[in-house]
Amino acid sequence: MSAPSRIPLWPAFRAIAARELLRFVHQRERFLAALVRPLVWLLVFAAGFRAALGLSIIPPYQTYITYETYIVPGLCGMILLFNGMQSSLSLVYDREMGSMRLLLTAPLPRWYLLFSKLCGATFIGILQCYAFLAIAALFGIDHPPLGYVTILPALVLAGLMLGSLGLALSSFIKQLENFAGVMNFVIFPMFFLSSALYPLWKMQESSEILYWICRLNPFTHAVELIRFALHVDFSSWALLWTLVATAVFTVLALWGYDPARGLIRRKS
Repeated sequence: MSAPSRIPLWPAFRAIAARELLRFVHQRERFLAALVRPLVWLLVFAAGFRAALGLSIIPPYQTYITYETYIVPGLCGMILLFNGMQSSLSLVYDREMGSMRLLLTAPLPRWYLLFSKLCGATFIGILQCYAFLAIAALFGIDHPPLGYVTILPALVLAGLMLGSLGLALSSFIKQLENFAGVMNFVIFPMFFLSSALYPLWKMQESSEILYWICRLNPFTHAVELIRFALHVDFSSWALLWTLVATAVFTVLALWGYDPARGLIRRKS
């Protein structure tokens, strides 16, 4: 049991995170797709929804805002959500190709290997978010200058939460063909049943049940954490629930990748 403690942890972390970054660099279409999705919502759908969705003055906004300004944090959450699922898809692929087994048999703690991959994926998602924010600024959708700094911790935590969700899902999905269906089953309900595209009071006007589903959706709190941070504000409630969801998803991921559990499954 003393062997793993003699192995330097930082080189392993750097190698796993660098592998994620290199994979992303070699897949340029992945970067373009990550930007096209939110830009379509920002530049096309927002034009149609602007008149239909009136926005009142709600925290963290101090005055009336355009609909494009409102959905920017939600679209940052969309980028992190899709990126987390895309990274988890690579885990399923690696497991089918055998490289995942080689990684998990390394003489390092299982949680550290998964955490290293999670950090690498989160870093990529944050880069995509800042690229999206820069493009949005070019189209005149500005935010407080300090907000581009204060949003960073919110993006890190939201990225870790959504990445750990993807890890948990990938541990239970054994075939690459099944992952696409599960992704759609998770991504679209999480995204549309949240405050990413419309404030919750608008949802409450139409359906009290859907309103409470949105309130219980952890993605809603991740989006609100990003929204408040982008406007140099803070929501303790959003922070609390995002931390709780991150802890729950991380525990599920560690349990799913537990070697003893896998052994039991193979015997059965």
